[in-house]
Amino acid sequence: MTWKKSKKVIALEARLKDCKNVITLGVRPNFSDYSPEEAGMIRNARKIYYPTTFYAELFDAMGKETFPSYHNYKCVQDKIKQTALFDLLEIPHPKTRVFYGKRQKSKIHNHFKFPFIAKIPRGSAMGRGVYLIRNPEDLLSYCSLTTVAYIQEYIPSDRDIRVVVIGNEIVHAYWRIAPPDDFRSNVAVGATISFDPVPQKVLDLALDTARKCQWNDVGIDIVDDNGALYVLEANMKYGKEGFRKAGMDYIKLMERMIENGHI
Repeated sequence: MTWKKSKKVIALEARLKDCKNVITLGVRPNFSDYSPEEAGMIRNARKIYYPTTFYAELFDAMGKETFPSYHNYKCVQDKIKQTALFDLLEIPHPKTRVFYGKRQKSKIHNHFKFPFIAKIPRGSAMGRGVYLIRNPEDLLSYCSLTTVAYIQEYIPSDRDIRVVVIGNEIVHAYWRIAPPDDFRSNVAVGATISFDPVPQKVLDLALDTARKCQWNDVGIDIVDDNGALYVLEANMKYGKEGFRKAGMDYIKLMERMIENGHI
């Protein structure tokens, strides 16, 4: 069966490589490295799945639809852009400020009292690059790691909620409970997963956030601070451990959503 006659979709990144209804072509920095047949498949496809940030921008310029959306890629692993977008859209988010250079960094203590959270603002994930700053020494050590300081108020909590939105629907939600010796609730640093019921107001906030930001493949992390909900951040490269723990087959889920036209 030729590609034109099949019902398979085209993907570049390998995230869907095990899906039976997906042809994964791989990512080639030079478009000329695709074979003439592959290049034709890309040009003629109605939609390209997981195109990477580089190609998502190019496909958007030529008017070709992608999944995830171009808006997903604009904010991937960029906490600064996410915070600015949350502020613009009035999405509840912990008090956060960005400080550039030594002069601005010297004024951090004017805006935040110890303890507070400091993060590496771009490229960090899975709990890496996140620090609890308890004193001036901690702050000095953190500032030596990055030219841009991303500072956020500390909301004491031993857990948060990860809500995964794919397409326009919530496909999974669960609690992440921090290990006893860590303030982070990332599974990658030892947090445990709980499938206790997630309040509807949390689900509503996650879905509303994804829709307002035009993100259609995202894990949104939310913390409940004595009844007040805050969106901590969005993860476009979320892990699948929560799916595995729940006995959910991520690959079959994606196959169905593609087949049903949901993504």
